[in-house]
Amino acid sequence: MKVPFLDLKAQYTEIKDEIDAALQGVLDKTAFAGGPFVAAFEDEFAAYCGVPHACGVGSGTDALWFALLALGIGPGDEVITVPNTFIATAEAISFTGARPVFVDVDEQTHTLDPALLEAAVTPRTKAVVPVHLYGQPADMDPIMAIARKHGLRVIEDACQAHGAEYKGRRTGSIGDAGCFSFYPGKNLGAYGEAGAVTTSSEETAAAIRILRDHGQPRKYMHAKVGWNGRMDGFQGAVLSVKLKRLDEGNTRRRVHAEQYRSLLEGVDGVELPREADYAKHVYHVFWMRTPEREALMDQLKARDIGCGIHYPVPVPLQEAYAEMGQGKGDYPVTEAAADSLVSLPMFPELTPEQIEYVAGTVKEWAARDR
Repeated sequence: MKVPFLDLKAQYTEIKDEIDAALQGVLDKTAFAGGPFVAAFEDEFAAYCGVPHACGVGSGTDALWFALLALGIGPGDEVITVPNTFIATAEAISFTGARPVFVDVDEQTHTLDPALLEAAVTPRTKAVVPVHLYGQPADMDPIMAIARKHGLRVIEDACQAHGAEYKGRRTGSIGDAGCFSFYPGKNLGAYGEAGAVTTSSEETAAAIRILRDHGQPRKYMHAKVGWNGRMDGFQGAVLSVKLKRLDEGNTRRRVHAEQYRSLLEGVDGVELPREADYAKHVYHVFWMRTPEREALMDQLKARDIGCGIHYPVPVPLQEAYAEMGQGKGDYPVTEAAADSLVSLPMFPELTPEQIEYVAGTVKEWAARDR
């Protein structure tokens, strides 16, 4: 049996007729850059997240960068985030001219550890970017309390957490802004690059709309130095189709996660993800941890099972951030995860039989003579 890590074709096959019609609609109206299809998706996504505003942009990286700029982050500032994330989180901070400051993550959730946050705040700190990693929200109440105490902005990196909930509130509706990536493999994925910023602030939304369009409040009138960060019409149309199915897809992911758990709970030498009491996890990634990761991955690949690593090198230990002078041992929880975590196949169209095959392969590997 073959089990891919991700199967975008299976997803497209289920919704092909509606997607094809949506793309034809964009062609018929020749509404390629921004325009009515993007505007319609923005309204739909804002309503889905429970906020007044959603601003479509070119990528999740654009979303993070524009949100930080719109909230006044710039040179000389410090922004606290986590080392256990895709580098785009830190890149966006760096491209504002600010300095990323990394705080280790909680051992159970792999999201920002609120117990370590306040000690990292300095007079130069202006914002916090908690990352809702793998589909599980960070513990936002204590993060928000510390941020408000110190007058800090909070930008949720929800690029892996479309539809996830924190105490009944959707990600992207809790901080000053929420940032989403619609990269094709995400729970809500476009057919190319796209992203969005959600916010309850009209001022923040207006600033992002100007920044994403070369600093133009209206054509050829440039109030700021902006960027070309617009969402294109094809992506807006595709996302409108797929948004209607996001909750169903997330429910299927949660069912898959429970099947993995029921089959793998108690397997020797394997740690499984836990869902926080406060969270509705949407399982963008279903991971497991083992000190013998390479051997397990070799076994999975030999059985034609896709797998991956999120993330093998913590951001502050990457060459790109070498000037920060960080080293091994500075982020023990993140580093332990980086050395032991393997991601298993997870997408809505997985079948129970495929999950049984993956779990059976893991159990066979765990039971071998060592």
